[in-house]
Amino acid sequence: MTKSLQKYRVTSVIVFFVLLTQGCAQVRLDTPSALPTARDIEPAATEERSELIATSTATVEIPVPTETQIAPTATSLPKVTISAVKGNIFIRRGPDMAFNPIGVLYKNTSAEVIARDVLSNWVQIKIPGSDQTGWVSIKTEYSKIEGEIKDLPDFTITEWPVAAYLRNCTYHQMYVDPFDVVIPTSLQYPDNEIWIYPGTYTIYDIDVAGDPEVDQIVVREGSNVEILYDGLGRHRKCP
Repeated sequence: MTKSLQKYRVTSVIVFFVLLTQGCAQVRLDTPSALPTARDIEPAATEERSELIATSTATVEIPVPTETQIAPTATSLPKVTISAVKGNIFIRRGPDMAFNPIGVLYKNTSAEVIARDVLSNWVQIKIPGSDQTGWVSIKTEYSKIEGEIKDLPDFTITEWPVAAYLRNCTYHQMYVDPFDVVIPTSLQYPDNEIWIYPGTYTIYDIDVAGDPEVDQIVVREGSNVEILYDGLGRHRKCP
C-alpha cells in the first residue's frame, strides 16, 4: 500500500470520529432541561388569579322593604253612664276615698264612664263640663250605673294617696260628720288622733247639751288638722 493511500484512510477515520462526536453533542444539547422543583414555583399574584375568574356584568336589584301602613280600626267603648241619686257624690283624683276630691257629681246629673278599677268598686268618668277625668265610687246608695262596667278596660293605680289625720286637743269628745266617728278627748292620747279621708267635715261637741257645732274643717291629703275649741268656747292646745 502506498503512503498516500494510508494517509487518506487515516484522514477519513479522523473525520468520521469528529462527525460522530458532534452528533452526540447535538443530541445532548436538544435534551430538555430538568423540571423545576416545588420550591422553585412562585405562587401567582392575587391580581392574576382574579383575572381568571369570570364575573357577571348583570345588575341585580335588591328590593328595599317599605313601611306597611296599617289603617287604624275604629274601636268604641261600651256605653256606660253613672248618675248621682239622692245626693251629691265626690269625684276623686284616684279610685279610693283616701284621694283628694277634685270635683262633685251633683244630684240628678250623669257622667260618661270610661274605665274601672280592678275590683270594680270605682269607675273613672269624664267630669261634666271639663276635659278632666276623675273617679267615683259605685259602692254607695248615692250612685246608679247604667250599662255593663265589666266590658270596660280595668285600671291599676300606680300612685298611692298620702294619709291625713285629725286630732282632738280638747277635753270633750267630738263627733265628726259625715265621717260618723267619735274622737276621744286629748286625755286619752294617742286615741285622740284618727286617720281620716280628705273632704269637708263638721265637728260637734257631744259632751255639751245640744251637741253644738264647734268647727267646720277641710281635710286634704297629707294634712294634720287639730280641733282646738270645745262646745263651751274653751281653747286647748295639743301637747
